Amino acid sequence: MAKVFMMCGKLCSGKSTYAKEISEKYNAVILSVDEITLALFGQGAGEKHDCYVEKTETYLYDKSLEIIGSGINVVLDWGFWTAKEREYARKFYSSNDIDYEFHYIDIDSFEWLKRLQKRNRDVLEHKSNAYYVDEGLAEKFMTVFEIPSKNEIDVWVSK
Repeated sequence: MAKVFMMCGKLCSGKSTYAKEISEKYNAVILSVDEITLALFGQGAGEKHDCYVEKTETYLYDKSLEIIGSGINVVLDWGFWTAKEREYARKFYSSNDIDYEFHYIDIDSFEWLKRLQKRNRDVLEHKSNAYYVDEGLAEKFMTVFEIPSKNEIDVWVSK
């Protein structure tokens, strides 16, 4: 039976890179909120960004059921920043009798800041199609992100 792999971690922690590794290893389809929202709205979603993210996640949960129903593994490449989001995902897949794993990408503060700066440079130089992380987004992230407990995570990856 197909399985869901969920990437949990800070923005710029390496979740998408790790998701690609999991995808190759387990022949899985990657479903990415950022990929869809950036394709549709670019950097300009503004105040509606959170609404778009929520609707995209809802769509991807439903799409994941379709893909899993076809016998194909799925990687959910978004942050699962809060305990509430992680609990929702566990209940969603458990109630659908679908096996899942949470993978947490743990990154130290120094490396995180380095990656954040590199991402922003790459976005400004049009080398990356990722979100530019300004001070407002960084502050918002720091107030929202909840480091998971060890019992929430199946695979703990230290970077």
